[in-house]
Amino acid sequence: MKIISIISANGGVGKTTIAANLATVFKKNGHHVLAVDFDPKNSLRLHFGIDLLHTLGIASSKQILGKWSQAIIKGSDDVSILPFGNTSADERNNFIGEMSNNPMLLKEQLITLGLPNNAIVLVDTPAGPSPYLDQSLSAANLVILANHADGASYSMLQMINALVEQQCRTRVDFLGSFYVINQLDRSRQLAGDIADIMSMQLGAENVGPIHHDQSVQEAFAFGTDVIHYAPDSRASMDFIEVSLLVSQLIGIRLGVTAHRDSF
Repeated sequence: MKIISIISANGGVGKTTIAANLATVFKKNGHHVLAVDFDPKNSLRLHFGIDLLHTLGIASSKQILGKWSQAIIKGSDDVSILPFGNTSADERNNFIGEMSNNPMLLKEQLITLGLPNNAIVLVDTPAGPSPYLDQSLSAANLVILANHADGASYSMLQMINALVEQQCRTRVDFLGSFYVINQLDRSRQLAGDIADIMSMQLGAENVGPIHHDQSVQEAFAFGTDVIHYAPDSRASMDFIEVSLLVSQLIGIRLGVTAHRDSF
């Protein structure tokens, strides 16, 4: 089982969209995939056509403690989803208390699900430092850092990298980190310059862009992913290429090939 945590230093960079579309690519290529919503916003399910009225999740008071398997549901493209759940403030506080009592709660619960040894687990997290981020980093075999090509994301890179370094680098099961520049618009000179700087500083093999593409938002409006909604779009090709780069890091094969240079 490979656990991939999608994190970011600041909000609004599209972590959930990245998690949903990567999950779809891996599933379409025959892998057992579980997409885990570890964010109280509970929005990952919306990318897979799950009904808004669905309330059950890992932090819901209706969920039997230690039985996360009961909250797994199937979304579009047959991807398995583990929602956070529609929760009250008390439920979220109780869940934070559980994490404080057990720093390895996420990893331990994923192990109890009995997933296949070759399963891929994608964990969507809230932005910035939090108990959710700590749990996610403690469990991760690979960390995907989501960014925009803007000053805010670039200025926070050092901080978020330090957290990954502190919590992950000394673990023998940690395979590394990968950076996604989401909604890259090269018609904006500053965005292009920042993307180039990140590529040079972090290594081009460690940075994958998802170019700005309106079809991503259109797909979300229809409760699906862009891979399914617009398979020939620029964004779909980008997500496939990022999936290929990630697959190399975690040691799996995908039955697709890259069609162009990343940048």
